[in-house]
Amino acid sequence: MLARLKTFALIGIDAVPVDVEVDVSPGLPKTVLVGLPEAAVRESTHRIERALANLGYHPPQGRVVINLAPADLRKDAASFDLPIALGMLIGSGQVRPEQVEEWAVVGELALDGSARRIKGALSMAMTAARLGIQRFLVPAANAKEAAVVQEVAVFPASTLSEAVGLLTGQLLMEPVPTDVDGIFSRLNVYDVDFAEVRGQEFAKRALVIAAAGGHNVLMSGPPGSGKTMLARRLPTILPPLTPEESLETTRIYSALGLLPPDQPLLTVRPFRAPHHTVSDAGLVGGGSVPSPGEISLAHHGVLFLDELPEFDRRTLEVLRQPLEEGRVTISRALASTTFPANFILVAAMNPCPCGYFGDPRRQCLCAPTAIERYVSRISGPLLDRIDLHVEVPAVPWQDLASSREGLTSAQMRELVLRARHRQRQRFAPHPTLNGRMSSRQIRQFCRLDTPSQNVLRGAVEQFGLSARAHDRILRVARTIADLEDAEDIRPEHVFEAINYRILDRKLWLRY
Repeated sequence: MLARLKTFALIGIDAVPVDVEVDVSPGLPKTVLVGLPEAAVRESTHRIERALANLGYHPPQGRVVINLAPADLRKDAASFDLPIALGMLIGSGQVRPEQVEEWAVVGELALDGSARRIKGALSMAMTAARLGIQRFLVPAANAKEAAVVQEVAVFPASTLSEAVGLLTGQLLMEPVPTDVDGIFSRLNVYDVDFAEVRGQEFAKRALVIAAAGGHNVLMSGPPGSGKTMLARRLPTILPPLTPEESLETTRIYSALGLLPPDQPLLTVRPFRAPHHTVSDAGLVGGGSVPSPGEISLAHHGVLFLDELPEFDRRTLEVLRQPLEEGRVTISRALASTTFPANFILVAAMNPCPCGYFGDPRRQCLCAPTAIERYVSRISGPLLDRIDLHVEVPAVPWQDLASSREGLTSAQMRELVLRARHRQRQRFAPHPTLNGRMSSRQIRQFCRLDTPSQNVLRGAVEQFGLSARAHDRILRVARTIADLEDAEDIRPEHVFEAINYRILDRKLWLRY
């Protein structure tokens, strides 16, 4: 008898439909698995055979041919175990075929027949909803994650026996409910706050601008000045994740198996801080089978690169395309895969190898040539793509000993939300952020009066700024004006935006 079931394969972070066809016919006992299976799928026949036997089912007697269609799509996950096992039961007459027509099934099986957690259940549920599949059977550990997609009814199965009971109607069960609003209200909290940061008001102002306009930031200062502390609190002043943004980000974590079991949705902005020894593939994604990297895990959040000059220069250069386009494309011989990578880059560095250049309290021991070699590890083109260059000096004693708290994250977020509201109105019906304005939008929304033009022209000529840096200054000035609820960009807005270019390449070389 021929059995046919619907399932999914995970390609990058996207799920594609796969048909599992199992044909059981008389003959010498033999199991043949075709359809471009990789090692994890080829080994599934041994797991399934023992799971069936250990649960008291009768393994098919005779020749069994298992086809995974489409045949030219590589299958390399253990999530095909459960649909193949059900297909064997149907093919051997132990389950009627009409009972599985409305279902899609995924799951890995243990030798005792229990269903194990798989990767990418959220993406699979989204694809099932798009294809009009009414019922989706998943391992119990993935049920809450998949049930976030409310257009499809999700049923959990802890074992193969439960899966058979659900398909045959012998086990009655309601679909898994999910309260998305309740999840956000319960989990949308941060355990850090800007009120904990002493001093550094200039850096806090720069981070408010970065959050309001989606600008990238580079902080330079001596060790212990608070650069990491500031960066970790940037997500707390960003607008709350919308349900759409949460789904986009969550499915990346789901595809990599990084989603906590008790958290079906990411409800706070992600913050990723890879070590400076990270590889190209680890940062932007890659591998023989392309998978997302750190920049995709920071989608709709913050990517923090501490000790920026210590990163491999080649690794940093691959950030250029994602910083401009908000996505990264991984090309291989057989196919290309695109991953989302819309993040705010926050980088931190010391001003010199010893870390104390310019610190009035400590003497710098570095030679000028050593400082030049150190800062030259960051290329000019990458520096051009960072809008805000901020000096973070050592915190004076008065600020450390003061009992007066600065602005809280909630107060700073109010400023950010007001500026974001102006941007939504400005760019409707295709909302974007000031930091991602196109050249045409810059000409339309960043017009300068004569005094402002004179200020900007003087900066370009004095510092030798590139055309890209010129546009970055205009984007930042537009955000500063939005924070002040100003319709037009004024000279003081341009002055402040220029002050955030103090670490531009030509100025560095004067050190």
